Amino acid sequence: MKLVLKLIAGIVIGIIVGLIAPEFIVRLLITIKTVFGSFIGFIIPFIILFFIASGVANLGQKSGRLVGTTVGIAYVSTIIAGLLAFFVAITFVPMFSPEQSSISEGSALTPFLKLEIAPVMGVVTALVAAFLFGIGMTKIKSKILKDVFDEGKRIIDLVISYIIIPFLPIYIASIFAQLAAEGTVFDTLKVFGVVLLLAIATHWIWLLIQYVTAGSISGKNPFTLLKNMLPAYFTAIGTMSSAATIPVTLRSVKNNKVKDEIADFGVPLCATIHLSGSIITIVTTAVAVMLLTPELASPTFATMLPVIFMLGLIMIAAPGVPGGAIMAALGILTTMLGFSEAAIGLMIALYMAQDSFGTATNVTGDGAINVIIDKVNSKN
Repeated sequence: MKLVLKLIAGIVIGIIVGLIAPEFIVRLLITIKTVFGSFIGFIIPFIILFFIASGVANLGQKSGRLVGTTVGIAYVSTIIAGLLAFFVAITFVPMFSPEQSSISEGSALTPFLKLEIAPVMGVVTALVAAFLFGIGMTKIKSKILKDVFDEGKRIIDLVISYIIIPFLPIYIASIFAQLAAEGTVFDTLKVFGVVLLLAIATHWIWLLIQYVTAGSISGKNPFTLLKNMLPAYFTAIGTMSSAATIPVTLRSVKNNKVKDEIADFGVPLCATIHLSGSIITIVTTAVAVMLLTPELASPTFATMLPVIFMLGLIMIAAPGVPGGAIMAALGILTTMLGFSEAAIGLMIALYMAQDSFGTATNVTGDGAINVIIDKVNSKN
């Protein structure tokens, strides 16, 4: 929650600076934004490469049928959640969008310098390489290569935790300082709060759908199942981490009469691969940003469907730190939707403002998946 407060402070300070500060200060912040944005673009392929390769290799070492069933259900859950978010967002966000607004790169103010840090590889290249090496390490049982990718994952995790996340409030402040200086910030803020409330409301709708489905399959009362998961939901709001909430999630899942061996296996696995709450937020905010940015394509079903399927893959191995899902998703947003630096900055701000609720939806949804897995496994 401290990070959320810092981000809110960054938005407020950025707007004030953009409105009243001398042009020199605003351009300095824009310079910081440009350099840091370039660094984020440099890191994205490494996030995809190391996290997905390591994740695929680790999955391959576990019992095949149960892992395959859990991953399959988690992926389907994530995709359906993304589709729900799209239809809700495309229905309601246009009602609150200003007719004339833009969060595109402004031409009035420019950075003092542009330091371009070119990515080592493209996002799609990183994704293909990740699956190639992940599956390959499983097949040849290469401990050396696995250690390399596991160590790489740890290094990128440190970069996210100790460089990117702590610097985000300054980055967000610079984004909003530029928007304020160029006169578009208030149009953007009109949609900002609505998008956050819409994302959280969609989270709750999705949880109801998940537990009604789990209750129908298992023959249990869905509202009792959901009530037993509330401790995990509220713990995740505080921790903003699926991994940190695992002990509480595990106890809540077992209170739903899921067998110990299923819960002990399924809860830690789902904490890594099932991010339906995160994809709801990403899709909702992406639709809003596209509607606010005339330069971007219209968020039609045909445009968003392949993006949602790709996000589902990315979510399987997103870093388990606050903001990890949006960091992993940035590559898809830039390559498939053409998001500019300004659009990416707003996406990060919107996502991080509700990250705790998205995480809470992730872990609570894990409980529904484990109930389903327990029932399916008992039939076999």
